[in-house]
Amino acid sequence: MYLSNKKTIMFITGAFVSHSYWEEWIVFFENKGYKAVAPPWLHKNESADHLRQAHPDSKIAAIRLNNLLDYYTEIIEKLPEKPILIGHCYGGLLLQLLMQKDLGSAGICMHSIPPMNMTFFNFSFYKRIRNTFDFFISKKKTGLISFKKWQHYFTNQMTFEEQKETYERFVIPESKSALCDVFSRSAKIDFKKRHNPLLFLSGSADTFTPVSLVYSNYKRYKNLHSITCYKEFSGTNHLVLSQQDWKIVAEFIANWLEKVT
Repeated sequence: MYLSNKKTIMFITGAFVSHSYWEEWIVFFENKGYKAVAPPWLHKNESADHLRQAHPDSKIAAIRLNNLLDYYTEIIEKLPEKPILIGHCYGGLLLQLLMQKDLGSAGICMHSIPPMNMTFFNFSFYKRIRNTFDFFISKKKTGLISFKKWQHYFTNQMTFEEQKETYERFVIPESKSALCDVFSRSAKIDFKKRHNPLLFLSGSADTFTPVSLVYSNYKRYKNLHSITCYKEFSGTNHLVLSQQDWKIVAEFIANWLEKVT
């Protein structure tokens, strides 16, 4: 435990990618006066290159949604106060579940994978999850998103050079079990429950979690005593964190946090 007068932001990483993609965001929010941290997922505290060389990795393959929830819960409970949570993709779903447990003072879901009670019968989203890597592989082995699928689902709207550079810097092996858990009861949200302020962000160019999916997630929240907000950004893809205009999104978040915290 540490003592600090600064509010803490905890960034929650998504699937398929290294926590290092938050590096510029950490600097940005620390310059705004926050203390910012981006804990890696379980068994992923290595460089992307190192993790790809270790692929297939049985430890990463064994990761489940509940393991990640317990892991982030343990980290949060060691802090002196509830942090602000910012989660991307799968990290957005983890954020919703952590906010449901009242573990965040505010939450920003960026291009979030929606909870089970929105995805169980959503066959188009199930197909996108299935297509991210070879689902014929054993659950005892990790999967790796191909460069072609990285281009389509994560980095469309970016140059080939940017797509290649981000793939080499960020892409890591992933757990098939953790992705399947998106459709399990472990990923269910009580949309009527009171919660601290939540902001949902979507991007018009996102082909993995499109605007309609993120907006529907936002609209499901029904508690009249809770703040729930939504913002769509034009031209942003799924890897919004590394696009050229990422600071516009970060500045919007910073301004929103000033109003609600």
